[in-house]
Amino acid sequence: MDTDHVQGPADAPLTLLEYGDYQCPYSGRAFGVVERLQLHFAGRLRFAFRHFPLVDKHPRAMPAALLAEAAADAGSFWGMHALLLSHQDSLEDTDLSRYAEQFGLPGTGGTRAHYQRVDNDLAAGRSAGVRGTPAFFVNGVPHEGGFDFESLREALDKVAIG
Repeated sequence: MDTDHVQGPADAPLTLLEYGDYQCPYSGRAFGVVERLQLHFAGRLRFAFRHFPLVDKHPRAMPAALLAEAAADAGSFWGMHALLLSHQDSLEDTDLSRYAEQFGLPGTGGTRAHYQRVDNDLAAGRSAGVRGTPAFFVNGVPHEGGFDFESLREALDKVAIG
């Protein structure tokens, strides 16, 4: 999608897409795995992140996603993304306000545009069969294995080799 948050070259032969939830401990663990994969595959990997807040299980995931979108408007999505995933136990309103201030944001998000971006990600995930987080896709194909480094590296290697 045009609204995806991406890192890596646009012409990279490998694309790893994650649907994640800022309050999900598994998404938190996957964050470090993705960083390792980005180093391992260097300029051959494009990483995209889409929001998939599981609000029934993680009520603070939506406010965190909205803050990430507010940061995106200011060109600071990836910094906020890292902060939120590394402070999953601190996602209350006071925490989010402090993070917004730290990034020089006027607020914690929650505009109609922010909600729309998150809703679009949720809709795309549901239509792709996502039911939990993290959910990964390798070059558009759902990754059925684990989200540990070796499993994702092998899946990416398979695509790279052809």
